[in-house]
Amino acid sequence: MFLLPLLIIIIIYFIFKDKIDINKTEKSPLDILKLRYAKGEISKDEFDEMKQNLS
Repeated sequence: MFLLPLLIIIIIYFIFKDKIDINKTEKSPLDILKLRYAKGEISKDEFDEMKQNLS
């Protein structure tokens, strides 16, 4: 009887844990730009131009 509510609470915690953690770790625009470059979404020229615009 005690295990069912505990199991429900644990499941709800793991569902919402990621959503809570995402809001806590805000990234700067430069961090996002570096991540996009690392993923290959933008070229080196685009990276340099956007980095200069951020400065």
